[in-house]
Amino acid sequence: MDIALNFTLGLSQGIAWPWPIAVYLFLAGISGGAVTVAILVNIYRKQMAENTPLLKAASITGLVTILLGMCCLVADLTNPLVFWRILIYYNPTSVMSLGVMALLLYIPLVFVLTLIAFRKELKFLDGLIACFDALRGAIMWIVLILAITVCAYTGFLISVLVRFPLINQAVLPALFVASGLSAGAAAAKIIAVGCFGDEQHSGDMKVLHGAEWPIMAAEALCIFMIAVALINGNAAAQVAAQAFCAGTWATEFWVGVVGVGFILPILLNFVKSSASFYLSGLAAICGMMCLRMFILYAGQLFGL
Repeated sequence: MDIALNFTLGLSQGIAWPWPIAVYLFLAGISGGAVTVAILVNIYRKQMAENTPLLKAASITGLVTILLGMCCLVADLTNPLVFWRILIYYNPTSVMSLGVMALLLYIPLVFVLTLIAFRKELKFLDGLIACFDALRGAIMWIVLILAITVCAYTGFLISVLVRFPLINQAVLPALFVASGLSAGAAAAKIIAVGCFGDEQHSGDMKVLHGAEWPIMAAEALCIFMIAVALINGNAAAQVAAQAFCAGTWATEFWVGVVGVGFILPILLNFVKSSASFYLSGLAAICGMMCLRMFILYAGQLFGL
């Protein structure tokens, strides 16, 4: 029986990995990034036992986005109804199989973390949640490792496309981790303040605000390293470097990734208002989506 699954066709035609994959990469990055920053902030501030607004926001965001991302991934299969095969048949040398293994652990554990974070609100499940809460420390550390793995996995997943120089970059997983942390932190802080009553200048928000700059710097450095590698690479790589300076996708990169994702949040940092707080976070999220679209689409179009 042929158990191979074809991820190359589905909702879009014309290129190997279409827009549903870009949306999946975006949602998985948001999920892993939000959960990672929330747990790290709890560890840093020595509040592992507390169900803070940030933890609530990150856990529910992480759960919803990864489930939506999996829907996009399955929808792009040629035969979506046989997606269950990848849950049974594994190839330890395949990046996709290893990623599925990580997701099979990550998704239920994020669900458990969400139950723990909302224990006070879910009183009818208190007996069950109490059992999980007794293992809170271990669960949070395992979820932290898996969340970072999910962020990195999205980069490894597409970097194996060796015929596309822009995509086949060793630094791509690091870029996806950095951009996931940036957008995940932005999503978590918006929801924490807007939905769970956290203050814009709370201790958790100050830690996140301080972490935004080194994360953005790491993200920019990774993009710079990719551009330099292409410019100084072989003929195919130099052709792929044109993605940064020619055509529609160059415009999308400079306007969406650089302008909206980097410059706008920096400028809004000097405007102290509720509107700038939310707009800055939304800009970081939009910039991350533009980056995923640029890497996936420009990477394939300029590699043909």
